[in-house]
Amino acid sequence: MTTSDVLLSADADGVRTLTLNRPQAYNSLTVELKEALLAALREASGDAAVRAVVLTGSGKAFCAGQDLKEHVGLLQAGDPAPLHTVKEHYNPIVQAIVSMEKPVIAAINGTAAGAGAAFAYASDLRIAAESSSFLMAFANVGLGPDSGASWTLQRLVGYGRAAELMLLARTVDAAEALRLGLVGEVVPDEELPARAQKIAAKLANGPTVAYAKIKSVLNLAAQSTFDEALAAEDAAQTALGATADHTEAVEAFVGKRKPVFQGK
Repeated sequence: MTTSDVLLSADADGVRTLTLNRPQAYNSLTVELKEALLAALREASGDAAVRAVVLTGSGKAFCAGQDLKEHVGLLQAGDPAPLHTVKEHYNPIVQAIVSMEKPVIAAINGTAAGAGAAFAYASDLRIAAESSSFLMAFANVGLGPDSGASWTLQRLVGYGRAAELMLLARTVDAAEALRLGLVGEVVPDEELPARAQKIAAKLANGPTVAYAKIKSVLNLAAQSTFDEALAAEDAAQTALGATADHTEAVEAFVGKRKPVFQGK
């Protein structure tokens, strides 16, 4: 189905693919696109038929970040909207990605810059095309990081490397991104859509209720004490041990068959 002209949405096998669709502008983020993406993420989160989400871009870019032409035009017109877009758009978007109780896979098909890169960093898995690249471009326009990048990037690559990438605002190609741990896999450009769908379909057929708990405890552990992490793990295991998916998995193991998960 089509969400809007600037954001395409398609479902297949429990996977919803959201495609940023402003290829002529490298999928840069206008107010219209930000609002469409936020609405689509929230809709996917609440749709029980959606068991995994793929986020990607059309054309030659994943997402080049903020549309600076619109940004400058609004500022010159005296519109205060650009000054509030972090609170109104970017923060809610990455919160929707991180808090979604189902896996989110970023299929990075080209340039991922600024908030675009941050959306990828906030995703659970990142698969990159060989021609893709990453750029923390904020310093180039006299701004600091947003969209959660100050939190996610240093947890992927460490404080020192995150500071380097943000302060120097240098481009990282796909091969370096893989070495640094920014992405988990790099594939030929033409194989990216199929590879992302294959991984998403595998997750969609898995114990999605367990995936939700895994995301939850990982996010908590990133900012908690060891004892708090242990307590969260205990609570998650207690809850998951009572699910139909756990019972099905154990019975399938004993019966030497493949489990059929229902996400409950």
